[in-house]
Amino acid sequence: MSGGDPLDRAAVAAADPSGQAAEIGDLGIHLSDALWRVESAGLRPEPAPGGLVVAGMGGSGIGGRLAAAALGPRATAPVTLVSGYGLPPWVGGDALVLCSSYSGATEETLACYDDATARGARRVVATTGGALAERARRDGVPVVPLPGGFQPRAAVGYLTVVALEAAALCGAGPSLRGEVEAASALATDLAAEWGPDGPADGDAKAVARRLAGTVPVIAGAGPTAAVAYRWKCQLNENSKLLAFASELPELDHNEVVGWSGSADAERFAAVFLEDPEAHERVRARVEVTAGLIEPSAAAVERVRPRGNSPFERVVSLVLLGDLVSLYLAVLRGVDPGEIAAIDTLKRELAAR
Repeated sequence: MSGGDPLDRAAVAAADPSGQAAEIGDLGIHLSDALWRVESAGLRPEPAPGGLVVAGMGGSGIGGRLAAAALGPRATAPVTLVSGYGLPPWVGGDALVLCSSYSGATEETLACYDDATARGARRVVATTGGALAERARRDGVPVVPLPGGFQPRAAVGYLTVVALEAAALCGAGPSLRGEVEAASALATDLAAEWGPDGPADGDAKAVARRLAGTVPVIAGAGPTAAVAYRWKCQLNENSKLLAFASELPELDHNEVVGWSGSADAERFAAVFLEDPEAHERVRARVEVTAGLIEPSAAAVERVRPRGNSPFERVVSLVLLGDLVSLYLAVLRGVDPGEIAAIDTLKRELAAR
């Protein structure tokens, strides 16, 4: 392998027959293209005092989590994620429901669409097609068209921007278009720095090597808590690893004891996703908690974002985690695109 880098382009290509590396690296392009796709859907600004509800599962639902994280205290109405078969009881005609399903066939999201219809809530759909698009077109509901050919989790840039734009259009938060455009440029630069053609000691490759052979536990606080969940999911699907997500300061009231008292702690690695604008007490907690965990853990990583705005920082951490999960797949010799367990589960559920 050229240059002695076990994670160079040739190594990644050999382990990545479905091209996940290219999809991850194009995050910046996805962000800017998503703005155009929302405009093409002809959505109209219309206040929704009940806020925005994002109904979506897995890779199709993560956009709602990340959008809420990027808005943070700037949200002016609730932004709620629903991962299940029905909407919260308080959702009614004064809310906007964004039904997000990349395939358009996710049964939980279809059930939420029908629930929103029955309650008289305004609806918007983000999908590539399927039964969800058919129902939306039947009902005259706007559809934001997503590009086909991805794994749903690779459409994270599209789905996050759609949720942000929906929040702005319904009055749940300010428009972040300027931050999206800046994050698009940042993601493009970081993909070059951290990608397969980047140096062997680049951040993503270095973190992946240090996490190899461990069970990662990703911790975030405030906006980085949603990104910690994204890291967990990407490590599950791309790397085929058990991984877990935690949130500060809550983990300091329970999980920290497990780290100090478990004989198995040496199998686990702690990853703290930091935020320079976090509450000063949260920043102190990261420092102290990392120090308490370090003697027991296989590794402790403190990861800092890049970027000037909350959305840029969220995007930088998402991209880093996606690449870490890709490189761990390469190091483990597994195909990051393969999701046989999910496919089997869906077939067995369909037969019931």
